[in-house]
Amino acid sequence: MSAADLLVDGFGRIREIVHDVLDELTDTDLLYVADPASNSICWLIWHLTRVQDDHVAAAGGLTQVWLSGWEQRFGLPLAPRDTGYGHSSEQVSAVAAPGSLLAGYHDATYEQTVGFVRTLTEADMSRVVDRSWHPPVTLAVRLVSVLADDLQHAGQAAFVRGIAERSR
Repeated sequence: MSAADLLVDGFGRIREIVHDVLDELTDTDLLYVADPASNSICWLIWHLTRVQDDHVAAAGGLTQVWLSGWEQRFGLPLAPRDTGYGHSSEQVSAVAAPGSLLAGYHDATYEQTVGFVRTLTEADMSRVVDRSWHPPVTLAVRLVSVLADDLQHAGQAAFVRGIAERSR
């Protein structure tokens, strides 16, 4: 199995978790927060997808899926390239969307991600994609970083879903 195959599998697992979390949730459930300073399920899914979209597009020289019409479909009061990093509680609560829209955006981002990853060779993995860090970040490290961040947020969303279901 190649590194690209492993990455495709990892991004597929994230997609499965996203769909499991979103399955049959109401709009109210999506906006549930465990306390006023925490993140909603909606924000967590939106954010993990935005980070994946932003980072993979930058690493691959691609246009972000978000900027191909999803930004308008969501209609959020945020800057076009906002990924949610450092959001305040007020910004988190401004991220509201139905589950079908979140799933659609995630699926489109997943398709672009795996389409790109499937083209990668072992030699591509050592290409430097970010020189602002020491040591510079390679493509392999960036993609694993996105996987790790997405898995954490997907797990958080699943946890919050469990809390929301128990609080009904």
